[in-house]
Amino acid sequence: MTNESSFLRRQARTQRFTLGTPRGFQVSPDGRRVLFLRSASGEDRQHLLWRLDLTTGEESRLADPARLLGGDGDEQLPLQERARRERSREQAGGVVGNATDAAVRTVAFALSGKLFVADAVDGTARELPAAAGVIDPRPDPTGTHVAYVSGNALRVIGVDGTGDRALAEPAGPDQACGVAEFLAAEEMGRSRGYWWSPDGTRLLVAFTDASPVRRWYIADPANPEAEPAVVSYPAAGTDNVEVRLAVLGLDGSRVDVDWDHADLPYLVEAHWSAGGPPLLALAPRDQKRMQVRSVDPDTGATEVLAQETDEHWVEVVPGVPAWTPDGRLVRVAVVDGANRIVVDGKEITPPDLFVRAVLDAGDDILFTASAHDPTQVHVYRAGDTVTRVSTSDGVHGASRSGAHTVLASWSLDRSGPVVRVLRGDQGGDEEIARIASHAVDPGVAPEPHLMVLGERKLRAALLYPAGHVPGSGKLPVLLDPYGGPHAQRVLSSRNAYLGAQWLADQGFAVLIADGRGTPGRGSVWEREIAFDFAGATLDDQVDALHAAAEHHPDLDLSTVAIRGWSYGGYLSALAVLRRPDVFHAAIAGAPVIDWRLYDTHYTERYLGHPDEYPEVYARNSLVDDAPNLKRPLLIIHGLADDNVVVAHSVRMSAALVAAGRPHALLPLPGVTHMTPQDDEVAENFMTMQVSWLKDALGVAR
Repeated sequence: MTNESSFLRRQARTQRFTLGTPRGFQVSPDGRRVLFLRSASGEDRQHLLWRLDLTTGEESRLADPARLLGGDGDEQLPLQERARRERSREQAGGVVGNATDAAVRTVAFALSGKLFVADAVDGTARELPAAAGVIDPRPDPTGTHVAYVSGNALRVIGVDGTGDRALAEPAGPDQACGVAEFLAAEEMGRSRGYWWSPDGTRLLVAFTDASPVRRWYIADPANPEAEPAVVSYPAAGTDNVEVRLAVLGLDGSRVDVDWDHADLPYLVEAHWSAGGPPLLALAPRDQKRMQVRSVDPDTGATEVLAQETDEHWVEVVPGVPAWTPDGRLVRVAVVDGANRIVVDGKEITPPDLFVRAVLDAGDDILFTASAHDPTQVHVYRAGDTVTRVSTSDGVHGASRSGAHTVLASWSLDRSGPVVRVLRGDQGGDEEIARIASHAVDPGVAPEPHLMVLGERKLRAALLYPAGHVPGSGKLPVLLDPYGGPHAQRVLSSRNAYLGAQWLADQGFAVLIADGRGTPGRGSVWEREIAFDFAGATLDDQVDALHAAAEHHPDLDLSTVAIRGWSYGGYLSALAVLRRPDVFHAAIAGAPVIDWRLYDTHYTERYLGHPDEYPEVYARNSLVDDAPNLKRPLLIIHGLADDNVVVAHSVRMSAALVAAGRPHALLPLPGVTHMTPQDDEVAENFMTMQVSWLKDALGVAR
């Protein structure tokens, strides 16, 4: 029987207790207001656009989907918008994204494929008569026009609702104007495909052609009458989407941007601000170089301003390249093994700070970084000196304009963020307001034991069942990793451990460990997984387990399970296939089984091109390991997953059957790469996994 008020129900209903928390902060340059997104309560999935008046401290609703759409504000999303939200793992509805002019007065956003604008000063919002299927609307910096994408065409309309027209239209069914292709959105962190000029008269626009890309078909076996979805999926070793750029004028002019596309096919990022001409970050397919080029918008000619090289790959750092207001080039380069901010060729951050992202390139640079402890992420500003803005332990982020900074802080001391508005400069910051969080109380208070384990100083967190007394008895161990590049699980934030604490309360000692390749510990650490997913990341999980057991004798190493999703699913299947002496059961969710079936940008960065390194792909893929399965394995996969397609799990299951190895395969109809969100289904999904694990380990339920 399920319980309407159970933790799992609340976790699903609150989208992991994120609903009701403010996000997407935008500060007006005049320091009068802050715009942000937040649902009305911790269980309301519709996000609203809010305005905080910094002169009065009052919050007001600037855009409410229920009012603008009528009824309860339920949306009918265009397919392209659904795809965009899948790439960003966005689960909420309503106003989930917006853009403003330079004054943060004119705000544009889409609801149910319709275009809306709001005036952040007078508090009004209205629909514009735009074409259907609106995605990614953005006002120009002067606030007179809004550009948007509809039907893969880039269009523009006046803020007064006049003059709607197409600036660029696709020449064929595989082409698009002004959108980010799959790889950019999924792997590079680039979610947009056009950029306004500072004066609002021109746009830098990406033109994509997917005709070279292999087509895959994602069917819904639960509904055999439905046609399969056709996706252009650039699997490792196959062709990518071709990307070109052009500068389009509102007067109808077009200037094509010139660079060697064959040598530098990846458009990693673009930037256009008043500090200088458009900037591009470009990379070759092997990603061992990253060039920063400027663009002459009148001729389309490009000039190389800087280049970063690496024997393995150059990491993508959010927020760069960029210009400062006075025209200095901001980028991030690896120096002495750490990501360091470089301004006009001068390193302005010290080697003991690992820069994670540039948040604002102003007269000084606002950025996030980790120092000696990678579980903590702090906000800093760098000018003549480097100053830490966040003062408490935890994980912090920020947004800034002028003298005002919005600082969002997550910690181990409480659930949910504390969001403060600060006013000041390098001389100090004064808190002038707070933005409330309406997140639901999770009802659990995780007490992770944060540890540094083994000779590689692996960061790990161990969670016991609530009330467990050390020495009172052995506990089965459950490893719950991600374990791969880009993602970090061990953080100084209580919300990072809510699900893990629930698992622990089911009778497990839950261990989470971040191994080599995870961010925050320097370029050498990240690159130790080059050509070696299977070796390095699995060895680190084993080492973390054994080192933790040395310090915590209550861990029963005779009953050890592992579960994970995506890369964590791969790692879980890998564990029982290659280390059955350590792991006694595994749940592999949406696992990458054959790296030839995963995308080019991610896979080739770490494992090389499959035609050049076939032995690397064979060593790191799992199908050939099927005859070695000796332990219980449950494979779970969403049938609608267009990121890690279900073919991975089906092929693994077929190989296990051919080898005569018992296992379980659980297909999830209609589920994408995100786990089930329905309250009851999400609860049953987790309780089923716990029951399966206890049966597999021979542990009493």
